[in-house]
Amino acid sequence: MRSPRPHAARLAVLAAVIIAGLAACSSAPSEPTTVSERTLSAIEADSGFTWDEQPVPLELGVTHTQDSLGSHDPEEATDRGKEILGDNGAIWQNNHLMGFGTDNPEPSPGDYDWDSLDQRMELTEETGGKAMLTLCCAPDWMKGGDEGDTDWSKLEDNPLPEHFADYAKLAAAAVERYPQVDRVLVWNELKGFYNQAANRWDYEGYTDFYNQVYAAVKAVRPDIKVGGPYVVLTSLDPGTTDASDQVTGPWGAVDRRALDVVDYWLQHKAGADFVAVDASTKTKDDTLPSVLDGAQKYADLDRWLHERTDLPIWWAEFYPDVPDGAQPGADSPASATATLAAVAAYARSGAAGALLWGPQGDPDLHYAALWTDSTKDDGGRPTPLTAAWQWLVPRLAKGDVEVGHSPASPMLVFRAADGAVVVNASDESVQVASDTEPVGPWSITVVPRSP
Repeated sequence: MRSPRPHAARLAVLAAVIIAGLAACSSAPSEPTTVSERTLSAIEADSGFTWDEQPVPLELGVTHTQDSLGSHDPEEATDRGKEILGDNGAIWQNNHLMGFGTDNPEPSPGDYDWDSLDQRMELTEETGGKAMLTLCCAPDWMKGGDEGDTDWSKLEDNPLPEHFADYAKLAAAAVERYPQVDRVLVWNELKGFYNQAANRWDYEGYTDFYNQVYAAVKAVRPDIKVGGPYVVLTSLDPGTTDASDQVTGPWGAVDRRALDVVDYWLQHKAGADFVAVDASTKTKDDTLPSVLDGAQKYADLDRWLHERTDLPIWWAEFYPDVPDGAQPGADSPASATATLAAVAAYARSGAAGALLWGPQGDPDLHYAALWTDSTKDDGGRPTPLTAAWQWLVPRLAKGDVEVGHSPASPMLVFRAADGAVVVNASDESVQVASDTEPVGPWSITVVPRSP
């Protein structure tokens, strides 16, 4: 913990505050909120605030999904989205080997089709990102289907054990074709790997699959980073069936069956360069006391993982929910603040990476995004999250950000030598000091620091 920086440090207020879409939130103020130098100084001087330095650098990225700056989208909207993505929108850009915007890479054995994935790799190169690949999903013939056919309704079926080696061969072909891919995730959320008879994840089957894929990709690319098990750490209400009594918090309790996946994989994996997990913040019964309570889940799980492994922790997906009554979505300031609260939890607790699922706004995905739907003529525009995310991406990657937080306040502050991001993670105005203007509900302000 470091004491607050001296009051003599001068701060200039950013004129444009990223509160786009406030009108959609019934509890939001009618005008954007700015944070004055005096307000930020009052926060830094508050003895109730704790300032946590990053224990490790945190690399933020995105996972492209079905619609993400495609060549068929309106050109001007696509160009605007590319500009956002290329301007510190992501360190990493992740795509799937099959599905979520890419076609079947091997419709028949030995018959490869890389066109759609080639286009995604070109987008990553054009916008200056580092390439990551999720080794999911599998062609139909590996799942008991017919050669040459693609039944997209069965995308989430796992390959049959007799085809694990075939999938490993496909994975090896992919990483050979794309030498720019530095990191791969093996499969996605254990899709299809479930033991119905035992009512638990088939972690034995997944780990066998993982080990074959790991060996195949390392054989052709020893330098590539490989991780798993990419399991969903679902929250349950405490005391309910399958709720852990060891990993709990104000957010609920983790499903112990998901924890069992991590423990088994750590003990039986052939090797790994990082551990990958994902989670939302609401429980299965839609319980969420507050945005900050929900974000605490990520910090608590990071600590649990650190107790079990020295591997870097990567959040392959994360879904920060908003409380009842708050409007979620790409244009929602509430969703933007929830996302930043999750990032703060990662920065405090030593996560190495986190990927924002679906950086393009989608009306069917009720979470924050970095640009609005570029399939629309007026799309590709910044959202309430954009400016703060872009400010944080390079600074968190350097590892020199401090996170300020207080148990008595919904305010969060990210600060570096050249400025700060101030967040009110609640639906009520916050009076920081008697002589300052209130900080509005769900507000996010980027404040540059004067030389």
